[in-house]
Formats: sequence, C-alpha cells, structure tokens
Amino acid sequence: MNLAQLTVFREVMETGSISQTAKKLNRTQPAISLAIKNLERSLGLTLFERKGRRLIPVPEAHYLLAETTGILDRLSTVSSTMHGLLKGSSGNLNIAAMPGPSIFAFPNFISRSVGGNPDIRVTLSTRSSPQIMELAGTQNIDFGFADFEHPIGKRPQFTAEIISGDCFCAMDRDNPLAQKKTLTISDLDSVPMGGLYDTHPFQKKVQRAFQMVSASYKPSVTCQYFLPLIPFVGSGQCCTIVDPLTVATERNLNISNGRVVFLPFKDPLRYEYAILTPDHRPPSQLALKIKAGWKAEVVSMLVQTKANPRTEDI
Repeated sequence: MNLAQLTVFREVMETGSISQTAKKLNRTQPAISLAIKNLERSLGLTLFERKGRRLIPVPEAHYLLAETTGILDRLSTVSSTMHGLLKGSSGNLNIAAMPGPSIFAFPNFISRSVGGNPDIRVTLSTRSSPQIMELAGTQNIDFGFADFEHPIGKRPQFTAEIISGDCFCAMDRDNPLAQKKTLTISDLDSVPMGGLYDTHPFQKKVQRAFQMVSASYKPSVTCQYFLPLIPFVGSGQCCTIVDPLTVATERNLNISNGRVVFLPFKDPLRYEYAILTPDHRPPSQLALKIKAGWKAEVVSMLVQTKANPRTEDI
C-alpha cells in the first residue's frame, strides 16, 4: 500500500468510475485498475464489487476512505507548510532591535513584510545593543539590529553586517544656527546639548569630537536613546547630534510638529549599525528574507536622508 494507490482509491470512491478517475488524475484506465487491484492485494480484501462499468464500494472501503482522507489531507498540509517555509512565507521569526528603531521603523517594516500572513508568528524584543549582542552570541534570536560595537576579547559567535551613515545636528528651527547649510563641531561650542549616557560608545565619540577642536560640550538633557530628545530640541532647550535613522523616524512621526530641523556636518560624524546573525543557528528562509529586506530598508532610509550609507560585513 502506498500513497499513489490511496490517491487513486479516494478518487474512485468519489467518482465511482475508473474512467472518470483516469481523466481526473490524467492517467490511463488500465493504470487506475492496476492501482486498485494492487491495493486490494496488499490489504487482502476486495474493496469494490464490479457491476457493469460501476464500482460499488464494500463497507470496509468506507472505513478505508475515512482513514485515507485524513492521511492525504495531512500530507497536503505538510507539503503546503514546507513549501511556505521554503518560500519564506510561513514559520516563526524571533528578532530583537535596540530602542529607537524598535519604536517605529523596525516594526513598521516587519508588519509590511509579513502582510497579515497568519502563517507567520513574530516575536520582536526591544533590548539594549549589548543585550542584543548577547542574544545573538548565545544563538537565541534569528537576527538582531543594534549599534555596532567592535568586539573586545575572544571572537563573538555571531556575524555582523555593518551599515553606516552620516549623523546630523537636530535643533529648533528658530535657532540662529538653523540658517546654516552645514555645521562644524566648533559651532556647538558651549551650546546646551542633549545626548546619550556617557557610557554609550557614540556619546564617547561625540565628546572626543568636541575635545579635538577644543570646544566645550555642555550637557543639558540625557536620554537612553535619541527619539526622547526630540521634544527637548523642539522646545529650544538644547541641540543634539543624532543618527540618520532618528532623522528618518522623526520625518515619519513628526514628533516635534515641524519644530526640529536637521543639519549635516561639514566633517561628518559616522554612525554604525549592525545586523547581528548567530553563527550556529541555521537561519530559516523566512529569517533570511526578512533580514535581507531590512538591510535594504535601512540603506534606503539612509539614502533618503542623504546620510551617504556604506555597508560591510565583519
């Protein structure tokens, strides 16, 4: 007994005819008859009484039909599921993103990519960049999106795809500096500044940039990530140097009601993002599809903000 025989048997039960089954399955009548005979031989019983050109199923055939239908339907479901997994149109996706992108840009992209597909289950976690590196290193996510930090010590157990772009200075539109086309760090000497925590790698980079031109960095507002700084900038309390994805997000959400403008630097500060993929967790087709799409999405947003994006793999 095999699946081909069961398929023929179900069609014969539904049509009651060898000729109709042959037409439906695109096979010859002798091939259909042989499949039924071989099935009967393997089972050791007669499934049909022959009356003219009609086949009349015996009671045992009705029981076999119920079992056969369950088997073939289950096989069809498995086949459809595996086809969906192969195409990346079904499966589970476990991902993580740092604060900022996880508020709007990242979930907005994921929701558009999934498109309400009920066969895809998404788990999206918001974590700090060091936590995302830990999750990727311990093989607990399909991929993560984080600030890039050069690894120290032993080789990490993940691969990093780097996307970098120029940073911008955010300021209230009535600020006299907003009339400039480009800024220098010296323009911000002693200006009240919003920024990240002192331990954040980018904040250290900003402070080094001030030190290199002997400018005074005057902290006014400190936040965990960039977006909460926008209302303070829009009210004129401070300026801040932000990454290009924050620029793209503000242009989408308009948190400041148009109060904040973003100016490029004459000598750009670069911001580095990383898509982190575990080395020892084979990716699903769904994860590969979404990850590639997100990388393209980030580059596209950086192009739109004129942040001069570059990519590299580490």
